[in-house]
Amino acid sequence: MKSVKFTEKKYLLVLAFVISLFFFWAIALTMGDVLNKHFQNVLHISKSKSGLVQLSIFGAYALMGIPAGLFMKKFGYKMGVILGLTLFAGGCFLFVPAADQTSFGFFRIALFILALGMATLETVAHPFVAALGDERTSDQRVNFAQSFNGLGAIVGPLLGGFFIFGGAAEDNSLDSVKNLYTWIGVVVLVLAIIFTFIKVPDLKDPHAEEIELLEHTTGESTETVNVKAPLWKQRHFVFAVIAQFFNVAAQGGTWAFFINYGVEKMHLQETQASYYFSLSMAMMMVGRFVGTFLMRYIAPNKVLAIFTVCNIILCLIISQSFGWVSFISLILLNLFLSVMYPTIFSLGLKKLGGKVQQASSFLVMAMFGGAFFTPIMGKIAEKDVAHSYLLPIICYVIIVLFAVKYYKPKTIK
Repeated sequence: MKSVKFTEKKYLLVLAFVISLFFFWAIALTMGDVLNKHFQNVLHISKSKSGLVQLSIFGAYALMGIPAGLFMKKFGYKMGVILGLTLFAGGCFLFVPAADQTSFGFFRIALFILALGMATLETVAHPFVAALGDERTSDQRVNFAQSFNGLGAIVGPLLGGFFIFGGAAEDNSLDSVKNLYTWIGVVVLVLAIIFTFIKVPDLKDPHAEEIELLEHTTGESTETVNVKAPLWKQRHFVFAVIAQFFNVAAQGGTWAFFINYGVEKMHLQETQASYYFSLSMAMMMVGRFVGTFLMRYIAPNKVLAIFTVCNIILCLIISQSFGWVSFISLILLNLFLSVMYPTIFSLGLKKLGGKVQQASSFLVMAMFGGAFFTPIMGKIAEKDVAHSYLLPIICYVIIVLFAVKYYKPKTIK
């Protein structure tokens, strides 16, 4: 049997470009958590108020998921990428007047516009990568692209630690933030201009044949799934959106107060704490490889359940302030968080027929969960940052319920 190619030669340039997007939006996402602590220092705001950084970022995901999907459907992948990069760069450049005015509100507007671009890129890039080659290797391409997302998540805290905490921030200045985001904006804008000159070959939905086959030959499967039923009647999809909401809620809170934990509980310098945060993001990258390997032998929902239970245990240890034992547990949270987003995403899209793209938009919107728990965790963290890590346990319990009971495709009658 002839092996299926990873992609075709005509797609290589476009594929390389789109994969780079995964890297850039991960940098911006994780640098938001470095900004959390820096704003506390320079703008003299509370932990709960600094949690509004995540509200600005993930709130944009809630608003942009469906519009980005509709824009992509009407104007195509290429214009979707250009729109995302333009918003991304625009948000970065707004850091200049925000820093000049020393305004937390202005920074939140800049972050919101930047995140509108990130949400657009995330909505467009996943199906774009899947379409750049044979449908039988689409999962390989998406996983390969996600590995660069993991690399960007490592680089983000390193950049933030070096340029924000290691530079002018020591003098209670926002110049380091302004300069860093200006350069990021320049790079992103250049990418947008370059992509306008890249020719994208004609593409089709890689799941088109699968959708047609599912709708016309199976109708209702043995699992009583009717692919023609509306999304709100697809029980597994509805619970996947709920699970994704709480997954990103746990993730957002975990990342937002990591540096606070390192400084307050471990008495580390902020730069050191940000480097440990980068190490934690490396654990997420490792976890993706481990999870992918385990799923060859264990059902994905079972891997999801096992990893989630591990994080419940780790959160209990973190909350007790056992010194390095608790801090290492905090670093390891990302190892087990790693499989949650993609696994919940893929389980939620099972047997949805032609509604896959629409469903994807809702699952991207579910990232609003990252804005939900962070200010609440901040309120608890103002008294004891360790105790705030008890809150994500609520999220993990809901994810376990999805993984054990509600992951199976089933139509609500």
